[in-house]
Amino acid sequence: MSTEAQPGVHYEQLPPEFFNGPNPNRHADNARLRSKCPVHQVNHPEGAEAYIVMDYETVSGMFSDPRLSKSVDKAPAWWQALLKDSSPTLIRNMLTADAPEHTRLRKLVAQAFTPRKMAALRPRIQETTDDLIDALTDGEADLFHEFALTLPLKVICEFLGVPFEDRDKLHEWGLLLSGAPYSTDEMNRKLKWASDSIEEYLKELLAARREDLGDDLVSTLIRAADEDGRFTNDELVSTLILLINAGHKTTAYLISNGMEALFTHPDQMEMLRNDPSLAPNAIEEFLRYQPPVYRGTLRVAAEDMELAGVHIGKEAFVHLMINSANRDPEVFEEPDRLDITRTGIRHFSFGHGAHFCPGSPLSRLEGEIAFNTLLRRLPDIALAVPPEELEWLYDNSVGHGVSRLPVTFTKKLPR
Repeated sequence: MSTEAQPGVHYEQLPPEFFNGPNPNRHADNARLRSKCPVHQVNHPEGAEAYIVMDYETVSGMFSDPRLSKSVDKAPAWWQALLKDSSPTLIRNMLTADAPEHTRLRKLVAQAFTPRKMAALRPRIQETTDDLIDALTDGEADLFHEFALTLPLKVICEFLGVPFEDRDKLHEWGLLLSGAPYSTDEMNRKLKWASDSIEEYLKELLAARREDLGDDLVSTLIRAADEDGRFTNDELVSTLILLINAGHKTTAYLISNGMEALFTHPDQMEMLRNDPSLAPNAIEEFLRYQPPVYRGTLRVAAEDMELAGVHIGKEAFVHLMINSANRDPEVFEEPDRLDITRTGIRHFSFGHGAHFCPGSPLSRLEGEIAFNTLLRRLPDIALAVPPEELEWLYDNSVGHGVSRLPVTFTKKLPR
């Protein structure tokens, strides 16, 4: 598909880092593009017809617009072929489906994140949080790898009944799978290895668990799938991949991005430390201010359409830029200012509409416990390097966060 600009359409050959690399001017670039027009033609994936949607109102409408599809089958044939050849396991869950398939598949996980189940998890999440703080080397730590990443990974492994000692390979497979498909043959070979490996691992896990069902989420999903034969084993595997990957990476970025925001806004840190009840609202502001998911997942035009005066062809990729919409000054007063007392924080960091993230209650719960416990038990925790030395990653999927978060502290209070 040609990527030549349409007459009268603002087009920029945006650099690769706009989507998946460091860019210290990202929010300024977003503001500039947003002020010109809500929709811009871009070159991502390379060689495809593709567009970014930048403003809050248009992004909000596109989350539920039936002209946009999340089904892999509606994407260009060459992209479908790449994905189906390298990682066929990925395309059998609710994230890559439209209604009614999406509705059916979503029912598989909807029962997992009820308020009752989240309340039951709170004591164990608190215990895990304290254990990780106890394990931090006195005086210094990489808060991302030693805490922010490990906490949700341990929680989701326990929630699913997956052995925590397998966490490293699950994380490695997940990172590769989250970028599917890739633009090079070498990366797609690695992707195929990851896809085959995790599929084999999870099929063995499902077979073993069927012989000894318990109270874990995998057992719950098996019972739901086997109840009336509504879900295939492949759909179970694909759903588990989604839960493992989304269940730890997004929360890891939420915690690390939120702590970085507090380090660079000491007045906000002090406010939260003095009033832990602000944590739920602070989490919403962290999600808005530095979202762990910077754009929406796969969406393609199911038909020729027009958006903000821009013609978008059938099968074109449409990227809903969450990080831009979350800082739209038409919706948020002083959007570049962090304010944990801000009210009416209607961000898109967990999506919107039918595809709103069902795991958001767990992520919010982990974040609330993590922030309050860190600030209480490590009262003088501080960033160990200048903020400008931190490396921000926009991964091959839609994730956004620091690659490491070095901190120092001299006090570690008891639980």
